[in-house]
Amino acid sequence: MATVKIGIIGLGFMGSTHWRIYEAMRGAKIVALADVEPAKRRGDVSAVVANIGGGDNSKPLDTTGVSVYENALDLIADPSVDVVDICVPTARHTDLVCAALAAGKHVFCEKPLCRTAAEVKRIVQAAKKAKGFLNIGLCVRAWPEYRAAWEYFKSGKAGKMLSATFKRISPGVDGNSWQNWYMDGAISGGALLDLHVHDTDQINYFFGKPKAVVSHGANVLSKNGGIDHVVTIYDYGDGRLVTAEGGWEQSKGATFEMSFTIVCEKATLKLDSTGLNIFLKNGKKLTPKLDVKAGPTGWHQELKYFVGCVAKGVEPVKYQTIDSVSDTMKIVFAEEKSVASGKAVKI
Repeated sequence: MATVKIGIIGLGFMGSTHWRIYEAMRGAKIVALADVEPAKRRGDVSAVVANIGGGDNSKPLDTTGVSVYENALDLIADPSVDVVDICVPTARHTDLVCAALAAGKHVFCEKPLCRTAAEVKRIVQAAKKAKGFLNIGLCVRAWPEYRAAWEYFKSGKAGKMLSATFKRISPGVDGNSWQNWYMDGAISGGALLDLHVHDTDQINYFFGKPKAVVSHGANVLSKNGGIDHVVTIYDYGDGRLVTAEGGWEQSKGATFEMSFTIVCEKATLKLDSTGLNIFLKNGKKLTPKLDVKAGPTGWHQELKYFVGCVAKGVEPVKYQTIDSVSDTMKIVFAEEKSVASGKAVKI
């Protein structure tokens, strides 16, 4: 199998995380990087911090033999690059994704897809006429615990969903990003778009697109209207209660929480600090075996799969399609609108 040559744009937490995953991956080679900061172009990521995982993310990167650019467009124009991996602030995603697709590259872009609803349409149009593949880093679709739960639910063994609750609460991210862009709602969209979007996406992935949402949010840290904490009810029009809560305003050092409880006719699927467990109606408990062959996190799983698809020339649809990602973004932007209006918003 041919080696897939990677160019990474942006060496913050996700860019440096992707770097280390590619570095250890058979069949992948990092050939280019672009970053606006001189230190990062030298592989110095000592300023990088994270809210989950990332234990070695501040260790220097070995950039030997890697083409280095300040301007992302120069990396996109590099003929040696097969895959452009975009890990920059959300408000820059659209221009770079569209430029890379137009250049004939395969593109892996960190979540969320983009900052506005209008940009969703632009990216979808570009992706559907591009020669290259596009995947978005909605890594929770590939996270082993969530994936095992999704497979069990989709098998029909659990029966019809009756209610579902998802939660994602992070320690504070103030000061954790380049120029503190997380704290600028105009760029990041706040926790709603950068963190909570994972659970919105899981709800879409498990149950499909709801008919409407009602969301309440709080701006307690960020500027320009960033939503730092949100609670949403997803209305499927049949009385089932589906909710999700997300926020990133906890004190530094507080525990990161990602959890869910999905109550179904025949079983309850539950992820908490004890791991993923399935509680059957007869009282028995199942603990699914997790598939970690590609790595322990959704980041490892999604990147390994995407690189493999590029190498084989096979469209990467195991975890997502551009239409399913577009639906997730329509839902989360409806949540943003609901927070602003105080009213239910139809999808």
